[in-house]
Amino acid sequence: MGTGHDEAMQPTRDPQATLSELVDALLNKGVYLDLDLVITVADIPLIGISLRAAIAGMETMLEYGMMEAWDERTRAWVRDSVSRQVSLHEGEDVVARMAGGYYWQDPYSAAATWRHGSIYLTTERLIVYRRDPQEVLWQAALGEIAGTDLRTEPSVGGEARTRLLVRTNDGATALLAAAEPGRLKDLVRNARQGSLETGPGTSGPDSSGSSPAGDSAEEPDTLLFKGDLWYQEIRAAGPVWRSGAGRYDSREGFTWQDPGDRRPAIRLQPEEITAVGMEEADAPAGNSSILILGTAEGTFRVAGRRVEQWAMLLRGVSGADRRHTGVPEVDDDAES
Repeated sequence: MGTGHDEAMQPTRDPQATLSELVDALLNKGVYLDLDLVITVADIPLIGISLRAAIAGMETMLEYGMMEAWDERTRAWVRDSVSRQVSLHEGEDVVARMAGGYYWQDPYSAAATWRHGSIYLTTERLIVYRRDPQEVLWQAALGEIAGTDLRTEPSVGGEARTRLLVRTNDGATALLAAAEPGRLKDLVRNARQGSLETGPGTSGPDSSGSSPAGDSAEEPDTLLFKGDLWYQEIRAAGPVWRSGAGRYDSREGFTWQDPGDRRPAIRLQPEEITAVGMEEADAPAGNSSILILGTAEGTFRVAGRRVEQWAMLLRGVSGADRRHTGVPEVDDDAES
């Protein structure tokens, strides 16, 4: 841009510029066009064009007080359209929507399957919704999400697919399929940062479909280990595997809780654990190792992807003597 009124702006050409840089300039800085154009045919002026236009990302437009009414009308239309399917809270806006699904696991058996639908990221929640029949397959408040990771795994057809693993503050995880998993991960991270800046997320009966085991976004300093675990509950009709989360807290001890339960089904202090061992058997967690905890009141069986770490931790804190219990030995050199 010239420094005097009599100096015009001169175009420049950068052969190293890329399309992504142009888009970034349009979205973040904006471009103002002041164009007078005359189209001639055989040296005869036929068409005159006088163009004055501002092109920028919506955030830049709103920052300069432009298109505010249009933006609000569009957001209201989107809220009304989405609320016919997914019930939105007052003041809740949709940030992104894409095709996706949720990997559902039956808490009472080893059954598991993908349930497909649409993923909605709002200013308050991450939701997986199925339109026909209408059902919220999974949801979590942004304040309850502890983090996200991308995981690559083979699909039924053998192709490698990238999934989004969502970890929540209560130690549970959810595996989501998304049309753009990398973009969704970034969007969730940005939305979480905005949510944490405005205040911690609140949890309730409708926030994730169940009452969480812990409602604080910050873990206590006494928490040493946590993770997904299946618990073999003994019932009159026979043993049943239930999915949930295990935690070891130096103050509370070892606990296991189903997200739908108000209280932990297992609560053991280190001195109550008399035996720690493992056995090879069919387990719902995708492996063949089951962790066995012996107590004076009975035996508890849990399964998970990190049972070796659980075994070494609980053996160390409890000092359990297994010589007189018959519980199989745990290999202390097992790989993490």
